[in-house]
Amino acid sequence: MTPAHDPPARLAVFLSGSGRTMVNLAERIEAGELPATIALVVASRECIGVERAHERGFPVHVIPGAPDPEQLTHLLREHAIDWVVLAGYTVLLPIPEGFDGRVVNIHPALLPNFGGPGMFGMNVHRAVIEAGETESGCTVHLCDAQYDTGPVLLQLKCPVEENDTPEDLASRVFSLELEAYPQALRGLLEGTTAP
Repeated sequence: MTPAHDPPARLAVFLSGSGRTMVNLAERIEAGELPATIALVVASRECIGVERAHERGFPVHVIPGAPDPEQLTHLLREHAIDWVVLAGYTVLLPIPEGFDGRVVNIHPALLPNFGGPGMFGMNVHRAVIEAGETESGCTVHLCDAQYDTGPVLLQLKCPVEENDTPEDLASRVFSLELEAYPQALRGLLEGTTAP
């Protein structure tokens, strides 16, 4: 358990798919393991993640494609957001005004390897296996104006097994993501993690 924070940090979770990472963070918050609240969910398209956010009562905005920077800044201020948390968001996000160093992402590989445009989901795991890597994992990092190039906060590693399919590796890496993201976010919110 972490000490109580008053008030807890207000997170905006950005997603493009299933919302599994958002659900994990919500469960960690409910368990008292993450001193935060999910105050807004932004999706790049209609998806299962939007349905899951509605089920939990989170305010949801669907913004197709790349968000307009001014619209985004206004939306985040309207909801008094402290941190932007990318959770399977596949659009390059312009860093909103006033949010330098407060946009966080998790990537399903060990950056700087296997990052960049088009490197998400099974594309990443397929590339890792095809490259003959013996190790993979996940990376939590702060975002800048490029894909997957900001300062690394935390990495967790796992083996790539000889007969792994991309789906096998994805499952193993996602189990690490479930631990890494709450851990890194907790460190940021408590001031114990710095890039």
